[in-house]
Amino acid sequence: MSEQDSAAARAIRERYQELVTKVDTFFHRVQSRYGGAMRCGAGCTACCQVRLSVTALEASVIREGLASLPQEERARLASRAEQAPPGACPALEADGRCAIYAWRPLVCRSHGVPIRHREPGGAAAVSACEKNFDGGAGLPEVSPDCVLDQTTLSTMLGVLDAAHADARGTPRGERIRLDTLLTENPLGGEPL
Repeated sequence: MSEQDSAAARAIRERYQELVTKVDTFFHRVQSRYGGAMRCGAGCTACCQVRLSVTALEASVIREGLASLPQEERARLASRAEQAPPGACPALEADGRCAIYAWRPLVCRSHGVPIRHREPGGAAAVSACEKNFDGGAGLPEVSPDCVLDQTTLSTMLGVLDAAHADARGTPRGERIRLDTLLTENPLGGEPL
């Protein structure tokens, strides 16, 4: 039975979509309350100056999205990914928009909002994009219900990704580079 036909795989994908919806809803809630302090919007590329890898579960969602595009569009994305500057996301369009916005991974969906994380020494800290909340100076005034807990989000994604790997019979914890996803054939995994 293929992964797409598997009831377990479908349930995992549904849980992942629920998590995506929760993160998107959270982002919109923060933006509606603190819109004046957030500079996030179409064309802003502050969070796109990295080379990402994604979980195998997120990669499967991106592959499915890419497979829905016409061959010419997939080839264009692959060509651009191969030529992308080393410090930029290979999905970043010339106009600053995301070529895979509908299928973007959770890290991209959550970037910009205040995030609680652990410092190397174990202390909790809250940070946000340097363009938001007056470069971080406004973070102490942010309501606790508008601070995303990175550990919780990472744990939830990790559990879903582990279940995804188990359903496929593949090793847990696999990471796939985004540029690799954009240059492979989403219908068969081979390069375009």
